Amino acid sequence: MVEAVPVLVLAKAPDPGAVKTRLVPALGEGGAAELAARFARRTLDTATRAAVGPVVLVCAPDTAHPFFEVCRRRHAVALSPQGDGDLGERMHRAFATALSTSAAAILVGTDTPDLHADDLAEAACALRDGTDVVLGPAEDGGYWLIGLRNPIAALFDAMPWSTDDVLGITRSRIAARDLRAHELSVRADIDRPEDLARLLARDDLAPLAADLVARRSQG
Repeated sequence: MVEAVPVLVLAKAPDPGAVKTRLVPALGEGGAAELAARFARRTLDTATRAAVGPVVLVCAPDTAHPFFEVCRRRHAVALSPQGDGDLGERMHRAFATALSTSAAAILVGTDTPDLHADDLAEAACALRDGTDVVLGPAEDGGYWLIGLRNPIAALFDAMPWSTDDVLGITRSRIAARDLRAHELSVRADIDRPEDLARLLARDDLAPLAADLVARRSQG
């Protein structure tokens, strides 16, 4: 039997003004929140389709938000709270929980609509083969996926999140600990207006946002 690798999807409740704030000038608060919700649903679709293991939606601020309950029912996923702390603390906590019952786990956010089921399959395969860390490098200098066999706190502590230093620092910490690593294809997160423009230029991804942009332009 192939070893199941849980996929942890880290997501914030899509409340207007609380998510995708850098896209508010282009989409408005409501449009930015709707885009975040669409990205979350797309990520869950991809994760469940990959079928590498159970999918857990790791929720902020907690699991009580109605959006998360709809996702639980619609996508047949489990819900777990992110808890307190900065992004690194919350990511490490999610891994520690998953790895208490599984030999490996994968964590993704919801900002990469170009995530493929094959990406998750490749990450799971590498982890099953003994790779310590899998990274999905992002164009902005961060990463869109991380997979681990052990909850390594040093990969998350004192990290300058949301900067273009994250990937480089993570690689350095991996090398310093002589961990076996595997990297996936470089993909783009959609956080800034220029990212949105690239999304709209993709025939396969433009439907996620085209109507929201049109609605904003019409006032």
